[in-house]
Amino acid sequence: MDRLREFAVGIAAFVAEGMLAVLPSQALALDHTQLAVIVNSRDPLSVDIGKYYATQRGILFQNVLKVGFPPDRSVITAKEFAAIKAEADEQALPHIQAYALTWAAPYRVECMSITSAFAFGFDLAFCAEDCKPTRLNTYFNSRVRLPFKQLNMRPTMVIAAISLESAKALIDRGVRSDGSLPSGVAYLLSTSDAARNVRSGSYPLAQRLLGRRGRVLEEDALKDAKDVLFYFIGKERVEGLDTLRFVPGAIADHLTSFGGQLTDSGQMSALRWLESGATGSYGTVVEPCNLPAKFPHPALAIGNYLAGDTLIEAYWKSVAMSGQGIFIGEPLAAPFRRKGR
Repeated sequence: MDRLREFAVGIAAFVAEGMLAVLPSQALALDHTQLAVIVNSRDPLSVDIGKYYATQRGILFQNVLKVGFPPDRSVITAKEFAAIKAEADEQALPHIQAYALTWAAPYRVECMSITSAFAFGFDLAFCAEDCKPTRLNTYFNSRVRLPFKQLNMRPTMVIAAISLESAKALIDRGVRSDGSLPSGVAYLLSTSDAARNVRSGSYPLAQRLLGRRGRVLEEDALKDAKDVLFYFIGKERVEGLDTLRFVPGAIADHLTSFGGQLTDSGQMSALRWLESGATGSYGTVVEPCNLPAKFPHPALAIGNYLAGDTLIEAYWKSVAMSGQGIFIGEPLAAPFRRKGR
């Protein structure tokens, strides 16, 4: 078991060490013409979120895909999902490289997150019993520009909210972040929760990317910061979120077992980050054990974001084993993409 954990830890550490020398000075990111929005026609909130997002991002009607299934269930079966995905894929034009979903539930397809299921199709190789590695995310730490064309997968993110008001606020933050080149700070917290603090060994590498804008703190919570651009921590629940101010485009997540159970988790849901002002977050939908490779690698997420990637690209490229984790937020947010690129 220890060897398996060491293997999973080593994957992310090895590639991240090499990434500092190869990050492009400015990435050519995905844009609104390459993203399809998937709405559940039987869920009024999903439809409304899809309409608002398409309007705000200038997404054409042919890139808004309609599927239909009973809403408000946390988990669906592989058979149910196969029908939904087939319906979406049939409508997607060949140039579509990524998907955005417009519901908070369902967040899971049996043992897979719904974002990984839409990206790769349902596949038990992306699941694991006990503390075992899963199949690797082929998009991880890649230089791939067109994931569907080059890898036959479409990275997927959920514009997750339980109210239209929250969804609009999230979408507006993402749009407002574009090309803003924000001057916020990355807070990398090393906590007293030993089981969930396993990413802290990667913090020095992230700090090297950020210089003085990266702060490694030995604290169990961040409070009263008004310039949060990145916030990575390992805790079951995170205190002090109501005292923080997130920069538009901010990424924040907490390493814990069930943060990706968006609507009914016994731990803190990743939705709390978005409701507190972050623009993107991540959590696992089933017990992943504390293998760092199943969670975002801070240096990879930060490095690709700073290089101009959209949120969906930077976040997806930071998780080596993404099958059990759900990506949520405004996918096209790109604070460090310079205008005209």
